[in-house]
Amino acid sequence: MTWKLLGSLALCAGVLANAGMAQMMTEHAGHRPGKAGGGHMHMHMHGPVGLMGRHLMPEGKVMLGLQTGHMKMSGLRDGSTNIAATTLVTRYPNRFAGMPGQPPTLRVAPLWMKADMLMLGAMYGATDKVTMMMMMPYIRKEMASLTYTGPAGTVPLGTSRMSAEGFGDLRIGAMTGLYEKGRSRAVAGLGLSLPTGSITKTGPMLSPGGMRMVRRMGYGMQLGSGTYDLLPQLSFQTGKGALNWGAHLSGVIRLGDNDEGYRLGNEAALNLWASYKPAGWIDYNARLETKTADRIHGIDPAIVMPTPGADPRNFGGEQVALYLGTNIGPARGIAKGHKINLEIGMPVHQRLNGPRLKQDWSLRLGWRKAF
Repeated sequence: MTWKLLGSLALCAGVLANAGMAQMMTEHAGHRPGKAGGGHMHMHMHGPVGLMGRHLMPEGKVMLGLQTGHMKMSGLRDGSTNIAATTLVTRYPNRFAGMPGQPPTLRVAPLWMKADMLMLGAMYGATDKVTMMMMMPYIRKEMASLTYTGPAGTVPLGTSRMSAEGFGDLRIGAMTGLYEKGRSRAVAGLGLSLPTGSITKTGPMLSPGGMRMVRRMGYGMQLGSGTYDLLPQLSFQTGKGALNWGAHLSGVIRLGDNDEGYRLGNEAALNLWASYKPAGWIDYNARLETKTADRIHGIDPAIVMPTPGADPRNFGGEQVALYLGTNIGPARGIAKGHKINLEIGMPVHQRLNGPRLKQDWSLRLGWRKAF
């Protein structure tokens, strides 16, 4: 599924590139469109803040943004089926069974996980057709798990809580305009994720034998991918009156294994969205995202625990989520030019490579201003 979406992304890139060539030929013939994001057109460029790379900056302009996000996961799921913790620790085999101290089945059940992110972003209009981007996240993750006594049975022993905090992977990239006519426009982008986030974070865990030990945490608790990743994207939007709507296709392509011997799965996402602007200072928007990710390839030999997050096979899957948001930008006063945005998301379908925790909800709050 992931490779099909990535293939579609490449195909759309070719189609839109042809449209971009047609536009350039029109400009050479003397029909130059207005500057991207400038004047009257800028008033119509409203939409979901959760989709970066929908529009270009005018030449010489800078936009700074600061976003904070929160995500909560709880409850176990395998495929589309919810499972109980007692089912996990009695029926699911431990990948590391036979190694010293490893029981035959999983014995540590995740209870919940939450992640908080603070991200600084910047956009710069190198020309009217090329915009440069940068995003740097600071991440904190926390997880709680319940350990069951001994190699078998359903007697709880105690809980563990672990956390990881630090900078994530730095993302840089560029976008270019491929097509523009009236309020319709197509933008393509290509980014690169740099492995600045740690993949060797450790934390405390209670073993089924009653020992508290510090071990390297599971893949989902690490702060980065450890690899250089390509980030292609294509975006199209149009509108009429107070309404805007569009589609956004993006992907993550891992470029080789990291230093610990694995690579996260490739990802692809398709967003369909609409936005309504009843007044000049506010808009409301909604988007439906379908996302797919592959399993982790390879394995980190330092991650060995009788819990689902230590097995690379328990990652990836498919998810459909609905997001509702608003953007507020006062047109006068001391807050003029500043924009505040809020977006709340909730999954409506999850088919996970499990067993693993499923997502409950997410929240995003941000600020941005152009200079």
